[in-house]
Amino acid sequence: MAVREAALACPESREEHPWGQSAFKVGKKTFLFMTEFPDALNCSMKLPRSFEFALEYPFASAAGYGLARARWIECRFVDGEVPLDVLRAWIGESFRAIAPKRLGNLLAPD
Repeated sequence: MAVREAALACPESREEHPWGQSAFKVGKKTFLFMTEFPDALNCSMKLPRSFEFALEYPFASAAGYGLARARWIECRFVDGEVPLDVLRAWIGESFRAIAPKRLGNLLAPD
């Protein structure tokens, strides 16, 4: 899936599987959570710059469990309609927010 590929393209990122979902990490910190279903995709990421803008999309909402205070969003996509260009930019933003600066600087600018 393209979302997985975008996350794993980030420097030194890796995928782990806690709680039955994919967690994409750099070091010990997670920058993207993703759960795939046969007809849907859910993902959560930290958006320090784009949080309010992201909430304008119908598929995005503030993350639960108090994560919204740290500017995490949740996205739910049904029937394969995933705006990959938007998600790639948000994955990059989340990675830069979580990763050490030396790694975040290795990504191409948004």
